Amino acid sequence: MDVLSDVLRAVRLTGALFFDVDAGTPWVGESPSTATIAATMMPEAEHVISFHAVISGACWVALTDGSMPPERLDAGDVAIFPSGLENVMSSERGARGRVNMALYYNPMDGHLPFRLMRGGDGADRTRFVCGYLGCDTRPFNPLLTALPPMLCVRKPARMEAWVTDLFRLALEEGGSGRIGGEAILARLSELMFVEVLRQHVEALPEDSRGWLSGLRDPQVGAALQLIHAFPAENWTLERLAQRVAMSRSRFAARFSHYVNVSPIQYLARWRMQLAARQLEAPSASIAQVAAGVGYDSEAAFNRAFKRQVGAPPGVWRRARVGQAWRDRWDSFTLVTPNSCSTQSA
Repeated sequence: MDVLSDVLRAVRLTGALFFDVDAGTPWVGESPSTATIAATMMPEAEHVISFHAVISGACWVALTDGSMPPERLDAGDVAIFPSGLENVMSSERGARGRVNMALYYNPMDGHLPFRLMRGGDGADRTRFVCGYLGCDTRPFNPLLTALPPMLCVRKPARMEAWVTDLFRLALEEGGSGRIGGEAILARLSELMFVEVLRQHVEALPEDSRGWLSGLRDPQVGAALQLIHAFPAENWTLERLAQRVAMSRSRFAARFSHYVNVSPIQYLARWRMQLAARQLEAPSASIAQVAAGVGYDSEAAFNRAFKRQVGAPPGVWRRARVGQAWRDRWDSFTLVTPNSCSTQSA
């Protein structure tokens, strides 16, 4: 079982590429927090992650709150903001601009990505693409808490074809007007996210902690694979420890060291994530969902779901169906942009 892929499927990772920017020096562009634009850009997503990928040239990227130092991005590098925080990209380190909220809308009568040319008339130009990744946060998304607020990954020297190269090729093809271009770019955004995560995990220090480091640990990673491959199995601490060839106490301590919760707590939370997805199917009864995630008793499942999620499964289902209809209705709202958020410095 590929645990990372399983999580990305369960939290419904969905990509979209919105902006293709050609900027000449001097330039600066600020992006708002995704919380302020999510309802317009990706109305059906619970949480929105933003990203920038440099196709050519170079620039600086930083969080606008200054919580992390600015980083230089060269051609092929990618910056991802898992928490969706406000950020700034610029030709000069430390430059600041302003956010133009009119740019952030989901077109009903146009095509993505928007092609933008902004900044000064300097000879040094930077081309980069900006997009978003939607995902669920509830009941349980172990990935988001395992990532830093800003994640910058360099193009691997050993790779001839990296995700930014695929973006460039897809954008060139998109200029020919062939159908399906937006779907290709959306899937490439998702592929980019997975590749960045893989590079990030491989670069983690040996003594690092967290869910992603746990995937790399032989014993903890094996236990996570068992939980994700057989979530309805009657797992106990003893059974999991035995399967990964560790004592009960050493396994419990090692798992908690990396994942920050006990194996049984993790199992319970992951079951609720799977159950929440299954509850969205109108044909599935609560009893069927309970059995599908390992509960023999519907009453026991109801108690566990309420304890983990904060509401009984029936209430959760009604709320989610109602929200889905509201999101679809709100997505019909059209906002017309009048300028670009990348300004001359």
